[in-house]
Amino acid sequence: MQNIHLLLKKEEIDREKLLEGEKVAIILDVLLATTTIISSLHNGARQVIPVLNPVDALLRSKELDHEDYILAGELKAKPVDGFMYPSPTLLSKLVLNKTLVLSTTNGTVAMRNSAAAKKVYIASLLNNPSVAEKIKKDHQTETIIIVCSGNSGEFSLEDFYGAGHLIECLITGAQGTFSLNDAAIAACTFYQTNTDNTFDILQSSHVGQLFDKHDLIDDLKLASQKGSINLVPELIDGRIEAELKRQET
Repeated sequence: MQNIHLLLKKEEIDREKLLEGEKVAIILDVLLATTTIISSLHNGARQVIPVLNPVDALLRSKELDHEDYILAGELKAKPVDGFMYPSPTLLSKLVLNKTLVLSTTNGTVAMRNSAAAKKVYIASLLNNPSVAEKIKKDHQTETIIIVCSGNSGEFSLEDFYGAGHLIECLITGAQGTFSLNDAAIAACTFYQTNTDNTFDILQSSHVGQLFDKHDLIDDLKLASQKGSINLVPELIDGRIEAELKRQET
């Protein structure tokens, strides 16, 4: 029986526990970091470097050729001077063959804080089915830690919904081979009762309401497109690339 543990916010990440045994971490930040990363890689970004904060982003960018990277970030949902706002629809036309240096309040911090796991994958509604297939194919014995990035230490409805979708993808056809913790059971049940309400769920969330207020409706629509991108991005040595791109190099 393979264990699936859901963490409801990044503050629940325990590095020491991640180091124990064989653990695979899957990070979700549906609005918006993981959606932005997956969309950017799909639109031709060479790689994404997730960082802890804007200062870290500026330091990492100094290691890169100015023509080859894009600096994007937000801090507590607000724009950062000198950074592009990390909107996937805005970045989609700009990331081709570029490195995206990304700083966000929750998602990129969750990724960096989960780096002690055996593997760290990046997931959203866009690619949950692909991530689930990767887990079922290549990680049949490890404990699966699904991390909702949350919202500055608070519960995040959109990440909870996204986690439920991912868990549904994992258990479908698995014939009872997974054991879920209570949070994972709750997320899966919530998703199963709202499978057709994806956009409405995202829009009704606290962050979704902010997006609605600031005319970021196209990003909400994009983030709602379940299973639309067949990529499995992985964090390796502080950099995120899509599996298909790693196989080509």
